[in-house]
Amino acid sequence: MGPASTRATGSVGLVETQYADLPEPIRLDCGRDLHPVRVAYETYGTLSPDRDNVILVCHALSGDAHAAGLSKTPGESARDGFGAEDRDGVAGKGLGWWDGMIGPGKAFDTDRYFVVSTNLLGGCRGTTGPSSTDPATGRPYGSDFPVITVADMVRTERALLDVLGIERLAAVAGGSLGGMQALEWAVLFPDQVDAVVAIASTHALHPQGVSWNAIAREAIMRDPAWQGGHYHGTGRAPDAGMGVARMVGHVTYLSATSMGDKFGRRLQDADDIRYTIAEPDFQVESYLRHQAATFVKRFDANTYLYTSRALTYFDLARQHGGGSLARALDGVTARTLLIAFSSDWLYPPSASQEIEDALLAHGKPVEFQVIDAPYGHDCFLLEEARQTPIIRRFLGGTAA
Repeated sequence: MGPASTRATGSVGLVETQYADLPEPIRLDCGRDLHPVRVAYETYGTLSPDRDNVILVCHALSGDAHAAGLSKTPGESARDGFGAEDRDGVAGKGLGWWDGMIGPGKAFDTDRYFVVSTNLLGGCRGTTGPSSTDPATGRPYGSDFPVITVADMVRTERALLDVLGIERLAAVAGGSLGGMQALEWAVLFPDQVDAVVAIASTHALHPQGVSWNAIAREAIMRDPAWQGGHYHGTGRAPDAGMGVARMVGHVTYLSATSMGDKFGRRLQDADDIRYTIAEPDFQVESYLRHQAATFVKRFDANTYLYTSRALTYFDLARQHGGGSLARALDGVTARTLLIAFSSDWLYPPSASQEIEDALLAHGKPVEFQVIDAPYGHDCFLLEEARQTPIIRRFLGGTAA
């Protein structure tokens, strides 16, 4: 059975992104109130009469609300990571970024659950962010947009659920930055979350991760076309800096093994090196250029800056525990599933281990699984088949 046939099994089908305008301002950690706020979201499955079967799915830095199914208005897909074209082919254009995990019989089973996916606050795919219109000026916010945190993202998601009439979550789930949001949910709203699924995530990004994110942001801000963040409407955008930021970020999501297996030192177009500094001689160089060119077509540079800053600020111990992770997690009541990957050096298994230890110190229900896989941080998008039985069993379904 080919890839297209496999995808058709358990698909949620054609989906359309919806939009909600929040009735009240969002109070931000920086001290500002943000209003108006629009949130882009999608839903999959059927909401139960008691409204008790809701799973909120949170996306990573470059994701969006379109998490599953085929978009009715396909554009540049968020499924543009490592091996996406090999995995999806031409038919994959328009597929949701976690399509293998959401649908009938999948990890987040839409025969049982009503799954909600949003574009996070600060985004550029339908939710209010730096490219949105500032009501005070009538122009895009640009760098006048307030600095946001993961907690601000979660409060915005809570406000959206209020609009949808959803009080409680059967689970909140996500990978990477999405996992940070899931953990923040458990801390901020402990009485409203039954279960947390945090995949390839952390309670605080390690210094090396903070450093790589700083380099990526510098690449954008040092591009003259960034223009202090006010490039909209000028006919110029910091595509060069944004492309470099994407290259840097993309490499951090991979592992030495996965890059060696896919590219090695193979040349791109010739039998020998061409003695050039301007053109890509190696396949891996050409691949990174392609990633950069694809990414700048669909993503706003300021959103990258704000989202990157938010994930580097994220630190549960500092925010909620006076420096103690155990104290920060003391009020958590949700059952917690932590999944990490052996080759992920950006969000290493040791970070999830620290979360498990802190939860166990209070006798909290927690399960921690490390999957041995070679693809680095991108494993949470690539190793869907190996995550599915773990998640289904945790959520109370039958292991596939």
